[in-house]
This record gives sequence, C-alpha cells and structure tokens, in this order.
Amino acid sequence: MTDIGQYEIGVGLAGSFAPQDYAPLAARLEAAGFDAVTVFGDLMYQPPALVLHSMTASTSRMRLGIAAYTPWTQHPVEVAGQVALLDAASGGRAFYGLVRGAWMEQLGNDQSRALSAIVDTASIVTALLAGDTSGYEGKVYSLAAGTTAMYPVLRPKVPLLIGSWSPRLAAIAGRIADELQAGGSANPAMVGRLSAMAAVGDCEQTPGICLNAIAVVDEDGHAARAAARTAAAPYFDVVACHDPTVELDPELSKRINILCRAGDHRAAGLLIPDDVLNKFAFAGTPTHVAEHAASIIRAGARRVEFDTPFGLTTGSGLRLLCEEVLPTVRAILRN
Repeated sequence: MTDIGQYEIGVGLAGSFAPQDYAPLAARLEAAGFDAVTVFGDLMYQPPALVLHSMTASTSRMRLGIAAYTPWTQHPVEVAGQVALLDAASGGRAFYGLVRGAWMEQLGNDQSRALSAIVDTASIVTALLAGDTSGYEGKVYSLAAGTTAMYPVLRPKVPLLIGSWSPRLAAIAGRIADELQAGGSANPAMVGRLSAMAAVGDCEQTPGICLNAIAVVDEDGHAARAAARTAAAPYFDVVACHDPTVELDPELSKRINILCRAGDHRAAGLLIPDDVLNKFAFAGTPTHVAEHAASIIRAGARRVEFDTPFGLTTGSGLRLLCEEVLPTVRAILRN
C-alpha cells in the first residue's frame, strides 16, 4: 500500500471550455488545495498543452499534466516541444502522458503498431529533452543522429504517465513510466491489478497508480447518480470490458454499445447496473464521493482524479469539490 502521505488529489478536464475560463478555474483549484490538474487529449477537444499553458500564470504550486497524447495525432518531436514549453512556463510543474487513444476509428488510422509507437514517442521525447543527439531507430518513429531541440529545456526529464488497461502496455509502463493510469476507472480493486501488471518484466520501480473518472457531486445524491450515468456511458462503453473485476452480461454490453454509437448516452447510462456505476464514476453526495475517493488512495493509488462534468452544473460541482469533497477526503485519510 502507498504511503498515505504521498498521495495526490487532482482534477481532470476535457478541453471544452472557453479560453478565458481556464486561468480562473486553475487558480480556484489551487486555492482549494488540489495537487494537480490534467487535461485530456481526447479526439476533437482543444489541444491539452495549449489549455494547460493558459493555466501557468494563474498557478504556482499545482502540477500540470497532459493526460494524454496519442501518437496518432502528435508526432514525437511536436510532443517534446509542447512538453518542454509547458514545463518551462510552469517552472517545472509539467508531466505528460501517452495512450493508444480512444475513438481513433473516426480518423481511419492504422493502430496495429500502437505499443511500438508509444515506446518510440517516449524514447524520442526523452532524447530531445536530455539533449541526446545520438539518434533513435524505432519501429514507427525515428530520429536522425544530430537532431537537437532548438529551444531551451528546463528539465532534461519530465515525468511520464502512460494510460492503459492493457497488461502489455502496463508492463511497458513498468519499465519507462513514472505513473500508470486507468482512465475511466473509480474501482479501488484496479489499483492492485495495475500495480501487478506494471511489475511484470524488467522494472526498477513500479510506477505510481492513478485512477480518474467522471465526477458528479450534488447534495441530491439521486440526481447526481442519474446525471453520472449519462456522462459515464461513453467511457463505460470503451473501458468496462477491460476491468477484470466486473462481470457484465454480453447482451447488456452490446445494447450499451449500440446506444452509445447512436449518441444516446442517456439511454445507455440507464442500463448500467447501480453497483457497477460505482466502479466507473464518482457519483453522489459530497460525503459519498469523498469516501469513494479515499478508498482508492487507501488501496494504494498515488493519485485520484475527479473529471468533468463535476456536478449537475459545472459551477455547483466545482464548489462542492473544492469546499466539501476535498477537505473531507483529507480528513478521512488523516484518521
């Protein structure tokens, strides 16, 4: 189990807000005491590095994480440049993530060499930030000898997060990453599973485990859970089949998939069993959500993240996360 003193509590965002909203939002989260904010690189949202860069001047303590890049929409040299700029602008508070990427079928990309592409991306970013000009020969991406960054680099190594439910990619994370994240999971049982997957193979130190999932918190717990079903449905459709602790009727999963593909997330969410919803979302009253998050930290996670939409409205959810949920989680973990 992770030393309780080493945990982080963060907030995750999709890049869907108006540009002027990000700086005050980040300032509010930092003032409340959150440790990190991440922005997803999910398809068709605003580029996460740009969103996070707009938060650098309004914060001074929180870590700022790109969670995450997919190698199919960003070349490794572009990833390196964006990470270096964010790290410099934030005074060394950046971290970045790599994932296979969901919903990539919309682009028609060949993802048959996804693991190699992730390894190549991490290797090239590492080389460029460290000033290593020896070159790199990869299976998907390569870097010619003598290639060097034409910009200042604050830190030669920026922490790397790999997001995956895959045992093969988790094993790779065990060798090269600082953190392993299961996106869309709020299941404490997955913490030990991910640690075990990452410990397979030649790894000097098991990466810290991070779970993040959509959060809907409201004083009306029933209303929060109803809203969470709709918000969680598209993510549930992608990741539920990868959670080995969850047994779902294949016909139910098929019906949810059909509804999600049709864009009817409300109907899809209504089909998620109530006990199963708890494994893929933080949903309920502030006390319920705080206890849920604390159980994940106690299971050994390094970081837990609350993701959008936060509440029945963004404003009400943020207020409750900042004023009630976060202090309650801290209090629970102190006892």
